[in-house]
Amino acid sequence: MTNLLAFADVRINGARPWDIQVHDRRFFSRVLTSGTLGFGESYMDGWWDCDALDEMCCRAIHAGLEKRFAFRLPNVWAFLTALVANQQTSRRSRRVGRVHYDLSNDFFEAMLDPNMQYSCALFAEDDDLASAQMRKLDWICQRLRLRPGLRLLDIGCGWGGLARYAASRYGCQAVGITISREQFRYAQRWCRGLDVEIQLRDYREVTEQFDRVVSVGMVEHVGYRNYRTYMRAAARSLGEDGLFLCQGICGNVSRVHVDPWIERYIFPNSVLPSLAQLTRAAEGVFILGDVKNIGPNYDPTLLAWEENFRRSWPRFADRYGERFRRMWRFYLLSCAGAFRARSLQVLSILFSKQGVVVENGVRDERQTASSSRSTVLEPSALLLSLA
Repeated sequence: MTNLLAFADVRINGARPWDIQVHDRRFFSRVLTSGTLGFGESYMDGWWDCDALDEMCCRAIHAGLEKRFAFRLPNVWAFLTALVANQQTSRRSRRVGRVHYDLSNDFFEAMLDPNMQYSCALFAEDDDLASAQMRKLDWICQRLRLRPGLRLLDIGCGWGGLARYAASRYGCQAVGITISREQFRYAQRWCRGLDVEIQLRDYREVTEQFDRVVSVGMVEHVGYRNYRTYMRAAARSLGEDGLFLCQGICGNVSRVHVDPWIERYIFPNSVLPSLAQLTRAAEGVFILGDVKNIGPNYDPTLLAWEENFRRSWPRFADRYGERFRRMWRFYLLSCAGAFRARSLQVLSILFSKQGVVVENGVRDERQTASSSRSTVLEPSALLLSLA
């Protein structure tokens, strides 16, 4: 184990922030037996600590250490389960709502920005989290060419922030759907008085017609068996001149299951698609317009969430307990490390139906930022701005 970590320039009980401090020797056998699941669980149990957990994970991913544990039992079991059964049926898909998104609205209010955006922000120099999330919302609306009178469907609308923004800033009629009861209640209350309707339903149940469809941070819950169904559901909801923006976290390679620790503790029944899987599912259904990768922005987004979480934790300590605190910290910082290592991306994919040209008039993130007298940072500049 010590030799493996040395490939990532991570030391056991070293003095640098990204070195691991081991408190229980059982840590070594647990990781060797259970791979990334044992690594995360042993952190939750307090068997080890790391000040710069995000940087340690980034270095481990760069060194390819997770590949050394690909054939441990939890990974093999996750792979076989995914092959045998559809983990994201209409019934099973609701589990992530109960386990994750229904934790409590006040908890997410404390961690997120005022627009309640639980997806990658779009940073320009000197942006705080709130400004970066507002920039992301406007960028999405411009990519969809929203204007007064259009009808927008937001698949996986979260707490209603995007639907609310589109209705109030762009004059759209918006319908948001979610499978989380807590999000549904919050969004209904928050969007009151606007031309916004929030529905508690699965994307497969939508039968209405819209001018635009958007899905931000939801495709991760669709599942590889359902990508074609997802594309057809979006297309069924669109008129012939409609646009569909699918934006979410994607992996660099095609997989059928997610990391066992993330699946067990954070996002049950989730899986990260690849660009190839999504475009293959869209064949004959949509025409691919363009693809933007804003993934480098997720590292600072996650760090901002972790800072908010850390600052607000005393309010929630009695409710959730120490093991939850360590679990949530591991989730946020390990994901930040994965995006810093570029093993995860955030792809914004614009689709259209036959005969619709999406390139003209759709500005990319640099042009959008330029119009507001700022610039979207390159990955290196993003990291420097956080130093």
